[in-house]
Amino acid sequence: MNILKNKKGEGYIDIVIVVFVVMLMIALTTSVLPIFIKKAKLDTFADEVVRYAEIEGRIGTQTKVKINQMKNDTGLNPTAKWSTTGTIQLNNEFSLELTLETDIGFFSFGSFPIILTSKATGRSEVYWKD
Repeated sequence: MNILKNKKGEGYIDIVIVVFVVMLMIALTTSVLPIFIKKAKLDTFADEVVRYAEIEGRIGTQTKVKINQMKNDTGLNPTAKWSTTGTIQLNNEFSLELTLETDIGFFSFGSFPIILTSKATGRSEVYWKD
């Protein structure tokens, strides 16, 4: 009966469990945080390409060059889908949707793909004479 009342060493087990949980939380954070960084980069990617298309007033070879430049700068390789192509008259709206498939991995056993999507809209700033 005296053995059950002895509580020496009980705090060590609590500390081990707390350290284990904290280490799991740190590991989870380090595997999920890069996904948020990629999403932020993808949003910036879409905004910059749409801004370029607004200034140019057209979607075509120039915007493809800008997308390729952004791919090199960011290291991302998204798929671009425009709402329209060709020349865009002053104040007409257009949009861009970027999709990027990336893996979210929980250690080595729980890796699975997710699709990140970024949308941006803009209005042409160029008047095209007919």
